[in-house]
Amino acid sequence: MQWCELCNGVSDWTIPCIQCGEEMEDQGRIYDYYDDYSPYMEIDIIKLEDGDPTSSKRPECVHLFKCRECGFDYKKTIEYHSN
Repeated sequence: MQWCELCNGVSDWTIPCIQCGEEMEDQGRIYDYYDDYSPYMEIDIIKLEDGDPTSSKRPECVHLFKCRECGFDYKKTIEYHSN
């Protein structure tokens, strides 16, 4: 089974903002922001909506990070772990 360490609460990431250098916090999966129902859909189905025909085949999860200071948003690809 493959899984995302951020979605499952195993890790808590912060990354530096490329605009101002302050910490950016994980806001969750980018797919959850597509529409009102996307947080409740299967991940492999919602990945079909991102415009990339191969994304549902790659073992990764894209998370949205937001800067605490300037509000800059950044998409970060997180590789899945395997059991």
